[in-house]
Amino acid sequence: MASDSLEFEYLRNLVYQHTAIVLEPAQSYLVDSRLGDIARHNGFPSPVHLLTQLRQQPFQTLHRKVIEAMTTNETTFFRDITPFEALRKAVLPNLIEQRANERRLNIWCAACSTGQEPYSFAIMLQENFQDIVNKWPIRIIASDVAREVLDRARSGLYTQLEVNRGLPVQLLVKYFRQQGREWQLSDSIRKMVEFREVNLAQPWAPLPSMDIIMVRNVLIYFNVETKREILRKMREVLRPGGYLFLGTAETTLNLDGKFVQVHSDRTTYFQVSPKG
Repeated sequence: MASDSLEFEYLRNLVYQHTAIVLEPAQSYLVDSRLGDIARHNGFPSPVHLLTQLRQQPFQTLHRKVIEAMTTNETTFFRDITPFEALRKAVLPNLIEQRANERRLNIWCAACSTGQEPYSFAIMLQENFQDIVNKWPIRIIASDVAREVLDRARSGLYTQLEVNRGLPVQLLVKYFRQQGREWQLSDSIRKMVEFREVNLAQPWAPLPSMDIIMVRNVLIYFNVETKREILRKMREVLRPGGYLFLGTAETTLNLDGKFVQVHSDRTTYFQVSPKG
């Protein structure tokens, strides 16, 4: 047991050092469920043996795989639906009016996991704002820290279970085709999204100014200092009049006083205060 505790503490430090994600001591049960396959595929009898070996080696590909396995990649199409209703009914019409002279929109889906959120956004635009899609340059940038999930997202290939979660059947039929036991997203939607590797807790490569940032159910994994720094950087990349969407259990309160809450369609989201 002492050895297990030692290896979990090493894992906690490894994950925090490279992602700023905080693994709580009570989460030690995740080691077996998330690292079991990696251990077996690399010839280790258990995750503890794997971590023991990693402690004795310089950082390499296997360390990265372990880190990525410990990040949470839960996502669905049109997750929590109400934010997408707010986008469709209030946020996008407002932005389209605001940007009528510039005629362009930039959207960032941070921590996008396997891509369901940015693709849901692209489908919503096609379904409800096709005239804007056809006439305006629209950039949907989707990012994540994990290369493996980004590769999956780029493929646009989803299991039956994944398309059953949140995706209305009429949209499945319209934008996907069955490929064996999986579903392939249409090229027209995939081309609307560009994927990047971005570690939110480390310096970011240059990003365009954003009209909408969606970083939902992500801040909960960071400590207060990291949350404040991420919100500060997102505020700086958000254009005047732009919108920030967080998860339902997340807020800017007591973290960044320059954001103000906005409410519509049973959804709370945020804008930078005009007072700065």
